[in-house]
Formats: sequence, C-alpha cells, structure tokens
Amino acid sequence: MQHDRPDASHPPPADVTCAVTVLMPCLDEAATIGRCIDKARRFLQTHDIAGEVLVADNGSSDGSAEIATARGARVLHVQQKGYGNALMAGIAAARGEFVIMGDADDSYDFANLEPFVQALHGGFQLVMGNRFQGGIRAGAMPPLHRYLGNPLLSGVGRIFFNSPVGDFHCGLRGFSRQAILGLDLRSTGMEFASEMVVKASIEGLRITEVPTTLSPDGRDRPPHLRSWRDGWRHLRFLLLYSPDWLFFYPGIVLFAAGLMASAWLLPGPRTVLGLNLDIHTLLFAAAGMILGLQSISFAFFAKLYGMRAGFLPPTALGLKIAEKFRLEHGLILGLIILLGGISGSVFAVGRWGAEGFGDLVPGSMMRLIIPSATAVIIGVQITLSAMLLGVLQIPVRDHQIASKK
Repeated sequence: MQHDRPDASHPPPADVTCAVTVLMPCLDEAATIGRCIDKARRFLQTHDIAGEVLVADNGSSDGSAEIATARGARVLHVQQKGYGNALMAGIAAARGEFVIMGDADDSYDFANLEPFVQALHGGFQLVMGNRFQGGIRAGAMPPLHRYLGNPLLSGVGRIFFNSPVGDFHCGLRGFSRQAILGLDLRSTGMEFASEMVVKASIEGLRITEVPTTLSPDGRDRPPHLRSWRDGWRHLRFLLLYSPDWLFFYPGIVLFAAGLMASAWLLPGPRTVLGLNLDIHTLLFAAAGMILGLQSISFAFFAKLYGMRAGFLPPTALGLKIAEKFRLEHGLILGLIILLGGISGSVFAVGRWGAEGFGDLVPGSMMRLIIPSATAVIIGVQITLSAMLLGVLQIPVRDHQIASKK
C-alpha cells in the first residue's frame, strides 16, 4: 500500500519567489476558515511579503476546502487522518522559505504575524507564540488548560529537554521550512506539536518566543481537542521521548537507596525514631535494588532502540555505550554476580543442614538468604539484559516492508 503522505526526506524545492507560507491545518472549519485566510492574505499584502496561504485539508465534509479555494488559498488534500499528518504534508508542500502555521478556528490573529517574520529574518529557526505573554482573552482557554495542563506540560518539557519554550502547545508558530523538515518528525496526531519543540530543542535549533493573543474560537461545533485524552497523549510522548527521566533517573535513585539501605541493615537490626527496622525492611531494600536495576536497563534499551529507529537523536552516552559495550562484558559481569549468589545460597543450605534441617533463627539466616537471592536475580537480570542489548546492536540493512493488499 502506498501512503500519500509526502516524503519529508525528499521534499519538493521551495518556490524562490515565495518567502512565507501561512499554513492552516483544517478539518471542518467552514465557519472560520474564510476569516483566517482573509486576515493572512491581508497581512502578506500590507507588509509586501511574497507569500501564500496553504490550507492542508484533512478530509473536511462541510465545504471548508471549497471556501478556502474561493478565498484565494491553495488547498492541499491530505487523506491520512491526523493533525501531524496534515501539518507534515503541508510543510513538505509549502513553497515558502519560512512557514507560519496556525489553527484555522480564528483563535489566532493571522493579521498580526510581523513578530514571527521579524524573528525568522533575524536567524531564528523556530519562533513560538506565547499566549501567556501575549494575553488570553476571556473564554479563550478552559481553566483546566490555563492553570494546570499547559503550565504542567510546558514545565515538564523545559526540564526534560532544556527547552527555552514556555508555551509548548501554542498553535501559532513560525519556522524555517528546511530546518523543520530536517528534524524528520514522525508523530501523526496531536503529539506533533510537542515533537516539533522537543526535537528542535534537542538538535540545538535557534528558538525564541514572541507574545501572541489567544481569542475565543469562532467554531459552531465542539473542538476536536479532548482535554484529558490529549493531555495524557502529550505527557506520554514527553516521557517516552526521554528515557533518562522515564527510566534512568528513577532507576538510579531506587537502586542506590536499596543498596545503601541493604548495607546499613545487613549487620543487624536498626532503630530509627522508635521504629525497629529488621529483615523485613532488608527484603524491601533488596526489591528496590532489583527494580532499580531493571529500570536502568530499560533506559539503555529505549535509548539504543530510539537512536536506531530514528526518533531519538544520537547522544554522546548512547554512542559510547553502543561502541564500547559488548555482549561478553555483560555476560561475564552477570555470571560473576550469579555465581556469588549461588555460592551464598549453597552456604545457607549447608548451615541449614548442619542444624539438621530444623528451625533456624530468622534474623541471622535471612541476612544470608536475602543478599544471596538478590545476587542471583541481579545476575540473571544483567545476563539477559546483555543478551537483549546484543540483539539491538546487530547490524541491519535499511529496508521497507510493503504490506500486501
């Protein structure tokens, strides 16, 4: 089956006579698309900018495409559903050196795009609108989005990816067409907005923000956005795109805490604030070590797979691991720890036999059994993880899988 989404890796050349493409994704926006196009065309004419208005129609059934054509816009029909599909098709088909994209619901002012154009001409490759700086008019954004969703998700993005963007989900943004095509964006749905900012931040593109105003949309139907569903999709994307924050850092904390607690409790019971901590706490500390190590190994799997699949950029640590790590290294380390655990277990059985396989003092015996069992589990974990990393490191040729009809 052939997909009709344009190949961003081999885009058509931009029209040298077109400086700016104003791109509007559209799905049943008949009530507002005409006003948005009029404002954008008026802006281009008023500021004497050679440009075009491009509508990426994603299967409208309300006459939006016909209205756009009548208002002087170029209409691109994108059959693959999804916000990301519509925008990537529009970016690939744009004729302008710069693209300014914005929702076609009349919530953004397409007549006031000069700050975006100035920043783009100033050398910035991604210019984000910031609604919190420019103003959010009454009724334009639900309180849940304004005070929780957007600040939370933008904050997570800033921390995870060291991004300078304070409004990750502003629908009005401008960018260098070639720079964004070079990011090889993959998201087909609403996550596209986050992916653009995340990849631009990781790749070191020059990013800035300009204040923009958000007005109540002019739709005569409910919005496509679903607060909790789409909010979770954006958060999930940010987490999955950052294996360090999702797996590595929590794993390091959990493993270190478990290791220190185990070492502290191994000699004997401890009393803290009147609480007696004994072998039961030692058991949970050992479980923390096991879970922490598992989480750390997941971070390496995710990072290596992400780099090979192309949706995570290569990092110095990831490349070093891929270059230096060998299956044999993990197998040797895992087997050493496994043998240590087996030896401790055999010794414990020997002590039990010396007592006639009868009852033993739990406090002393469990201080031998818990570390031994933990070492066995960790040794097996490391061995299996080494094998899986070895599988992920197998060289493969690029190939395409063609599905049969």
